[in-house]
Amino acid sequence: MPRPELRCSVVTRFLPDQSSAQEDLYAFAYTITIHNTGEVTAQVIGRHWVITHGSGEVEEVRGLGVVGQQPLLKPGEQFEYTSWTRITTPRGSMRGEFYCMTDEAEAFETPIEAFPLAIAQALH
Repeated sequence: MPRPELRCSVVTRFLPDQSSAQEDLYAFAYTITIHNTGEVTAQVIGRHWVITHGSGEVEEVRGLGVVGQQPLLKPGEQFEYTSWTRITTPRGSMRGEFYCMTDEAEAFETPIEAFPLAIAQALH
């Protein structure tokens, strides 16, 4: 039986114009590329993010689709989108999963490994 498989890559960048150190708000954009490496058509139905601030505070975000869309990906196709988040520390991390469905209505999840949210100078 053909297996569904989506793989994700992430690129992040700090958004200084949307951030304020005085108010403890640090904004980061993240660009996610979802690539269908499986053998069947699959659709991203929803998402779940776990955002961890450097202070240890954790927030969770769940919702339908990604950036208002539920991309349908045939084998070999990819979908890229950019979104953003704010945290209260200059470094933190995000991880999560996409809730997906095959064209045969088989549900599966695609994990997104933890990725850093960090201002360049906060890494040193």
